[in-house]
Formats: sequence, C-alpha cells, structure tokens
Amino acid sequence: DKHEDPMTRFGAILANGIMDAGGRNLSASFFSKSGVLRPGAAIGFCLFAQMWYWFPLIHMFSLVLTPNALVGLTEKLKMPKNFAVKSGARPSLFAYPEPLQPPKKEEQVKAATAVLSTTAKAKALKEKKEKESELKKAAATDADMEDKASATDIASAKGGDAVSVAGTAVSVAATPGTTVVGSIATESVAASDLGSEHMEVDEQAAAAAAAASASKEAAKASEDKGEAEGSGDKEGEKKAGEAVESAEAKEPKAEPTEEILHNPCRVLKAQMQHISFPAEVDGQPARYTPVLRGERRMGFLLLQDNRPDEAEELFLDDEKDGEEEKEPDPPAAFEWTDDA
Repeated sequence: DKHEDPMTRFGAILANGIMDAGGRNLSASFFSKSGVLRPGAAIGFCLFAQMWYWFPLIHMFSLVLTPNALVGLTEKLKMPKNFAVKSGARPSLFAYPEPLQPPKKEEQVKAATAVLSTTAKAKALKEKKEKESELKKAAATDADMEDKASATDIASAKGGDAVSVAGTAVSVAATPGTTVVGSIATESVAASDLGSEHMEVDEQAAAAAAAASASKEAAKASEDKGEAEGSGDKEGEKKAGEAVESAEAKEPKAEPTEEILHNPCRVLKAQMQHISFPAEVDGQPARYTPVLRGERRMGFLLLQDNRPDEAEELFLDDEKDGEEEKEPDPPAAFEWTDDA
C-alpha cells in the first residue's frame, strides 16, 4: 500500500503527542477519581475517533485527559511547601520516561567493487612496464655518473703533471746563471692548477663538518627518544589512572527502595497503592496531615495544620512584596444620557 508509510508516521506522531500531553503529567481516563463515568470524556473520545472525516476533531481528545498530580491545600486553599508523602517503590519505576532522540546516522561502508581478471592483468602489465622503464633510467644515470667520474680523474691527473712541470721550470728559472729555452719558464702557473689543492682542502673540511653534524644529530635523536619514552610512561600511568576512575564511576549504585515526594508531586494511577503519609519527615514530626485518610492518593487533598501557631511557608507568597494587592475602587456614579 502506497499510503502505509504516511499512515505509520501519522500514528506515531499522535502516540507521541498523547504520551507527552501536559508535560507527561496527564493520562487518558473515562472515569473520575471516585470511579464515576465522565460524560465529557466519553463524548470527547467519540469525536476524536471521527478525525478521518474532519481533522480538527483530533483536539477533542483533550477532554479525556486527567492530571496525574497530588496537590495538598490548606484551609485557605494555599499550597504549603513542607508537605510531603512517601512512595514505597523504586524511583525509576514511576520516573519520567526519557525523551526520544533522533536516530544517529550510521556511516555507510563502501562495498568492494568487482575487479575483472582482464583489468587485473592490464594493471599488472602496466606496473611491470613502469618498473622496467625506471630500471633503464637508473642504469643510464649510473653510466653517466661513471663517465663523468672517469673524466674528472683524467683531468685531475693532467693538472697534477702540469703543476709539477711548471714548478720545475720556475725553480730552474730562479737559479742564477742558467738559461732556459722555451716558454715554460716564462709562462705563469694557471689559477685552475693552483685551485685543485684548495679544492682538496675544502673537501676535507666539508667531510669533517658533515661528520660533526651527523654526530650531533645522533645525540639529539637519542635525547628525543629518551624524552619520548619518559612521556610515554607518564601517559601510560595517566591512562591507567583514568581507566581505574572510569571503572569506579561505572559501578552501579544501589537504588533506594522508596522516595519522598514533595508538594505538589506527580502520582500515577499504578503508583497510588505505594503512596503513604509518613508521621515524620527528615527526622521531624509532620506538620500537615490529610483530613481524609481514606483511599484518596491523587488529586487535591485538604490538609490539617498540626502547628497553626508557626509561620507557614507557602508557594507564590515569595513573589509578593509583602502587601496583598487591593482591588480597584468602583467607578464613580454617573448619569447616562443619549447625548453622551
């Protein structure tokens, strides 16, 4: 049925509205507290049942609702603060139900896509070709590096021979009474030949600096490792302490078997059999006792004050400034005329 989903939603909304009526302090009942049939409740429910013909009839269901409350009143119809009753049942048995929460959206796990055998073969062939091309590039790079290194060695050897010949020529030319034929004595030593010795010294200094920096980095790495181990130990101890605290917090506490309800309070029909009026509250004699001590455990209770000489603590009196509001004076007498 294509209307099944909307009808289900509509019924769920109505059910939640009936359950939450009056802040969850109302219940549907055809009978009064004394067991007499309530005509208004019966008529209201009949109209509510015809809501499919006219939707505003849904509101007639409010005629069926009755308050689940116990309110104690004095002879002046005031609500005292220090009136209490005892419920001989576990508090969770008649507590307010928790409000409904929207469902959490679950993360959808992506399903594994089917891979064809031809696709897997093509992918493997492509990866093989890429690896072969990388190996060829690496081999070519190594060959180029070897050619450059051999060329550098030959050039350095030739440079050393030239420097030695030039040095011999210079020493011969510097000897008095000798004659040197050729341009070897007159030619100056090339700057590149002299620079080869400086390059060797610079390389040695760079190697020493690299070794020193490597030793410093190793020492720093060992220090960082020691600090990480120390912090890891501290974090482990902290987590262990938190786990112990959480385990202690999760231990269920024993629920009391009774509770004291203060005026005014919420009392359900099933809870009425557990309600009693204690003679003492918090170690002190009860000041107010109900006039009717019969089966009445819900609704309004008329109370008797056992200590009328003491000042009363009443609700709504704290909002007043100390003086009762006076009614306004009636208007002055006047005579009505048509001209007015």
